[in-house]
Amino acid sequence: MARFGYGGQAVIEGVMMRGPASWAVAVRRPDETVVVARHPRVSAAHRHAWLRLPVLRGVVVLWEALVLGVAALTYSARQAAGDDVKLGRLELAGTVMLAVALAVILFLALPALMAHLAQGFVRGGLAQNLVEGLVRLAVFLAYVVVIGWFPDIRRVQAYHGAEHKVINAFEAGAELEVSAVRTFSTFHPRCGTSFIFLVLVVSIFVFSLVDHRDLWWRLASRLVLLPVVAGLAYELVRLSYDFYHTPWGRLVAAPGRFLQSLTTREPDDRQIEVALAALRSVLEDGGETRVR
Repeated sequence: MARFGYGGQAVIEGVMMRGPASWAVAVRRPDETVVVARHPRVSAAHRHAWLRLPVLRGVVVLWEALVLGVAALTYSARQAAGDDVKLGRLELAGTVMLAVALAVILFLALPALMAHLAQGFVRGGLAQNLVEGLVRLAVFLAYVVVIGWFPDIRRVQAYHGAEHKVINAFEAGAELEVSAVRTFSTFHPRCGTSFIFLVLVVSIFVFSLVDHRDLWWRLASRLVLLPVVAGLAYELVRLSYDFYHTPWGRLVAAPGRFLQSLTTREPDDRQIEVALAALRSVLEDGGETRVR
């Protein structure tokens, strides 16, 4: 049986980690205390064997990551705000809905519209999708660079780096202590940032199989085929991670490494402590022996 790939994401003033039996969020509150919330986790792929098939498993992983990510962000926002600030469900739901709407407009509708307008200058489905893919990549890069100017986002990026350092240390068998973790890289081949890049690349080829004469159909087809694109990209991420020490594996991972240089920052010791608290929590629930 393959070893479970521990991982997670950065949240507001904290880190979420996912294990085989649970997921946990560690957040540093305004009073400098670190709170950890752990919840049981049973993946749909564990209950249904057919969901572990290639491509389908990627769709399951993506969906579950989105669900857990929203839950973790909601918890971290409340804890990071402190007792003096009350965040209601409507406020949090509105924020999530606004983020989803912005993502659809920027990364789906805008590139599709630009490719549609370019039909008079660019012939052929593959060429038009190349235009759409390049626009989508340019928008994504611009988005990452712009949000990186905000201090709050830079702190999230530092927690992102802490998450990667902790996972790298764990997978290398190092001591799960701040001094040991600090020496590891902020890059990790399984990062969602690498996954996003591969989604952009795979989408160029998958979307080229669809007729693009009508704008409405171009937009609808993107939504319908997104699970297929995500599933294929997930398989490429797995392969690049499994063969990362080979030349082609490093080649596939290279763009993700560049993007992660924009989405991660070197964390301080306090941020590493938070990431360690999240990982230790899921390791305990997962029955790992290397819990310190």
